[in-house]
Amino acid sequence: MARLAVFDLDGTLVDSIDDLHASVNHALAAVGLPARTREEVHGFVGEGARVLLAKAVAPRDDLLEPALAAWRPYYEAHCLDRTRSYPGITALLAGASRVLAVHTNKPGVMARKILAGLDLLPRFAAVVGGDDAPRKPDPAGLLDIMARVGATAAETVFVGDSRHDVETARAAGVEMVAVSWGLSTRAELVRAGVKVIADSPAELARWVA
Repeated sequence: MARLAVFDLDGTLVDSIDDLHASVNHALAAVGLPARTREEVHGFVGEGARVLLAKAVAPRDDLLEPALAAWRPYYEAHCLDRTRSYPGITALLAGASRVLAVHTNKPGVMARKILAGLDLLPRFAAVVGGDDAPRKPDPAGLLDIMARVGATAAETVFVGDSRHDVETARAAGVEMVAVSWGLSTRAELVRAGVKVIADSPAELARWVA
């Protein structure tokens, strides 16, 4: 059996908000809608591409499909313009002794492109995106990763930054460690039921090393 650490991507391993903001506004311009602020897009991220664009075009639900069609190729081409791993993440992953994986609601091809572009992809035994499995908080993707590497719930920790990550870990019966530097505030994480919050990648070392 394997000891396993599964990470969320956006807001946990990488800071991607600037590229997401630019891509959303590209899509909005393409369908004739006004731009959204960075803060608005920050609040839309976390539930996958379709939900991101649905929130961005609201209340013009009729423009969702053309907005998605404009967003996808633009973001795939520009997803590494300003996206970077958080300071300390590369060293954390390099020092890990657990098997590592990623479970994100971002489309899988884009998640893998970002990780490859940041030289992080080889660290992970599996990368499951929101189009590779049901989106979080459905635990199916996490359970599939566990089955692939042969890890039990007791041998698995999930590291994330949102309520959806907390609910996914709870549904799969695995330990949850939240990070304070992501897309949710500490108060939001506590309200979601988080018991353990790390304030730096160095603090995560005890769960991955």
